[in-house]
Amino acid sequence: MRKLLAYPLTVLYFICFGLTLVVFHPIQWVCHNIFGYKAHKISVDWLQFFLMRSLNVLGTRFTFNNPHQISTERPLLIVSNHQSMYDISPIMWYMRKHHVKFVAKKELGKGIPSVSYNLRHGGSVLIDRKNPRQAFPKMMKFGEYIESSKHAAVIFPEGTRSKDGTPKPFRTRGLEVLMKKTPSALIVPITVNNSWKMLRYGKFPMGIGNHVKFTVHEPLEMANFTNKDELIQQVEKTIIESIQN
Repeated sequence: MRKLLAYPLTVLYFICFGLTLVVFHPIQWVCHNIFGYKAHKISVDWLQFFLMRSLNVLGTRFTFNNPHQISTERPLLIVSNHQSMYDISPIMWYMRKHHVKFVAKKELGKGIPSVSYNLRHGGSVLIDRKNPRQAFPKMMKFGEYIESSKHAAVIFPEGTRSKDGTPKPFRTRGLEVLMKKTPSALIVPITVNNSWKMLRYGKFPMGIGNHVKFTVHEPLEMANFTNKDELIQQVEKTIIESIQN
């Protein structure tokens, strides 16, 4: 019965989702090209808000637990497990005061209204995961940008999403590059739970009635760790221990 109900609700969700992307695409263009970065960022923030509201059609609820007073005067490296594309909008919305940027695969940089435009023009970096030689200098430049702008970079070290919530081993090369280029950054681990259930049946129909939860863990000072491998292991351990399958 639950899966049967998911079919019409998924159709309604796709309508709301598509309309949101189409409406915000020209809004982003105007904000970026006429009014500049600040206006563009506001338009992107509200895009995330309405993308989350679209998911409410499926009975999706979000809880974002962040008890920490994280400075906006420091660059951040937000490190998170990755369960679905639905991890992204809540992080962008609830952490919006930190000017969240992403490390994303280059395929997302074209063909998706609103999303591709923001990835190309909003300060994120698009990399070719099949070409490390191309990715490395882009990651270095991205890290320098995060350090100088005091914005936040989000990286999913698993690379590809977990289809059943079980975490995959971290691929640490990209995180190591960002850490090297953002020496003053705070490391902010985030654990995502239940996002994978949005795709429990595949892309159609979508899962309904899910409670997607985000836990922001205590930020870590890189300067407190003489061994960066130990820091990365601590971040991975912190994230994984809070995953609830």
